[in-house]
Amino acid sequence: MRAPLDTLFSRGCGLAVLLTLAACGTAPQKPDNVSMPRAGKVKIPVRQDPTLPALPAAGSGRGGYYKDDGPGDNPPANLRDVPDAEVRNEPYSTRSNRPYVVFGKTYTPITDNEPFTQRGTGTWYGKKFHGQRTSSGEIYDMYKMTAAHPTLPIPSYARVTSIDSGEQVIVRINDRGPFHATRVIDVSYTAALKLGFLGKGSHQVIVERLLPAEIDAILAARAAPKPVPSVVARSIETPDDSEPELKAVVQPEITALSAVDATVAAPAPSALATGFYLQLGAYSRADNAEAGRAQLAPYAQTLGNLDVVPAGPLFRLYGGPFTSRADAARAAASLPASAGVKPIVIER
Repeated sequence: MRAPLDTLFSRGCGLAVLLTLAACGTAPQKPDNVSMPRAGKVKIPVRQDPTLPALPAAGSGRGGYYKDDGPGDNPPANLRDVPDAEVRNEPYSTRSNRPYVVFGKTYTPITDNEPFTQRGTGTWYGKKFHGQRTSSGEIYDMYKMTAAHPTLPIPSYARVTSIDSGEQVIVRINDRGPFHATRVIDVSYTAALKLGFLGKGSHQVIVERLLPAEIDAILAARAAPKPVPSVVARSIETPDDSEPELKAVVQPEITALSAVDATVAAPAPSALATGFYLQLGAYSRADNAEAGRAQLAPYAQTLGNLDVVPAGPLFRLYGGPFTSRADAARAAASLPASAGVKPIVIER
């Protein structure tokens, strides 16, 4: 749990100050057998990845991160290309999903399979906790796609969408926190990079838990054979005195399998056109999905076309399409709380 680490650090600060003051009482002596570096010999720092946002050094107090935390000194290359967490259904940890108390507040982790969607401030944590043991027992790696949440099951997976940037990632929940009233999730350094809020330190986000049925659909889609193009010979008109030329025309293989997005179980190709959509709900029954569509009909001007599309065992309600992820995110943010939905952005 990350809260005790904060407490231990706070307690350690007083000791560090005393040690510093004690050290100041004696001037350092230059050893006789050590030669001092020549003037002009300056150590050149390692060049940072130019594709990463320029952030102040950890501990400077000037960064978009919490207190003494911050970016690592030498982050790996190509962090923007790190894929989402590899989802899989696995048993929940008994030890990590017991009720617990932090700062006088009791948290009861979720252990059922009910849908969970939450909206609030997303933040990130990095160097201070890198290499520390998480609540799951795993070692925290700020360069992987993980996150801390107060109550989502450990381990589990969540789709996080930034309302500000419109970006979306899937992370593995393997830690507890944040323990602040307005913050709903702490993501890793790399997840924050991909969501677009490293420099700012936070964004308004939507957190949606991936349920076992959706994970099964994602895994099935990844395992499904890819359509193989077929080659059809077609005659091309030629002059009468020459032989007809045959040109290979590639046509897509028609398949009964539904196309599934890399991060979300998507409907059949004919159901939705290419573009960005708002997922407004997922229902186990078609009549409940239709009731949800009727409930949101007054907001059709904001949401666009409202479509109920079967996706595996669920019936998903979509609004759209939108020309960009940012447009979809703005539409989601403009919905009043009275609408009773917490949309997430998907791409088809």
